[in-house]
Amino acid sequence: MVFLVLAMLVATGLAVAVVGVVAVPARRNGRDVLTAKGEGVLEAARERVGGVGRSTAARTRTH
Repeated sequence: MVFLVLAMLVATGLAVAVVGVVAVPARRNGRDVLTAKGEGVLEAARERVGGVGRSTAARTRTH
């Protein structure tokens, strides 16, 4: 079980390293990392998360 957890942590670390090496420099150079469809999905997710945060904050203030 410990080996499985360690292997998952290593895989996650490698994934973060790949994103850091590939996506971050591309973004700094002005290139889009996501496709137009991916940007739309990201924007929709941000709107959903923003709405959840506002509704939760409003409920907290009223109680």
